[in-house]
Amino acid sequence: MDTMIPDDYMPQKNCLRDQIILITGAAGGIGATVSRTFAHYGATVILLDKDVKGLESLSDEIEDAGDVQPALYPMNLEGAKDQDYADLASVIEKEFGRLDGLLHNAARRDPLTPLWRIQLEDWFEILQVNLNAPFMLTCACLDLLNAAQHPSVVFTTDHQSRRHHAYWGAYGISKHAVDGLMKTFADELENQSPIRVNAIDPGPVKTSMRVKTYPGLDPDTMTSPKDIMDSYVYLMDESSRNVNAQTIHAQTRI
Repeated sequence: MDTMIPDDYMPQKNCLRDQIILITGAAGGIGATVSRTFAHYGATVILLDKDVKGLESLSDEIEDAGDVQPALYPMNLEGAKDQDYADLASVIEKEFGRLDGLLHNAARRDPLTPLWRIQLEDWFEILQVNLNAPFMLTCACLDLLNAAQHPSVVFTTDHQSRRHHAYWGAYGISKHAVDGLMKTFADELENQSPIRVNAIDPGPVKTSMRVKTYPGLDPDTMTSPKDIMDSYVYLMDESSRNVNAQTIHAQTRI
């Protein structure tokens, strides 16, 4: 069952100061909002996405806001191999020496359709982005995370896909698997590492992915990504250092 952040939690100014946080799928939607938010609270964010122009635009926004200059790492998770993740970890090690946080935000969703109608190419690519990439990236970054004081890994899940099985295809199956991946990492690391591992369910938030999935809904009635940011900050903040193996349902605060 999903849990919520503490009712009395409010992010403090500079609560993420000096933290190094890697965010996948950073160029748009929730990823871009999270990146701006983490930077606002003092973090140095490493922005990973295949959309180079989107990354550059986001970087300009963060710098224009007076926050710490982010690092950009263009990467297409659909085709990334083991060596690509090893190279990324090597760059982070050279530039920063550690990693305080890792947010697996990138995702690909297929149209709602019966399983037998999914093209095999789509099936493999969706599982690659939504499941294999978070697994390989987490493994590649374990040493960097262990070098931090209160490291946090956050996977992204989706209660809709877990509750409604029919027609959610490879996307829904990948989110079921991500739940298991998170809990397994959390259980295995709990007694031998400072790393805490949790998941976040952003809920029905206004993103291009959700608008495409529910074309009949009025986008103006959807929750804005900025209204759920406290939940994301909480999972990176030291306030959650004793939280492990939990799925946090993003709390709307307007």
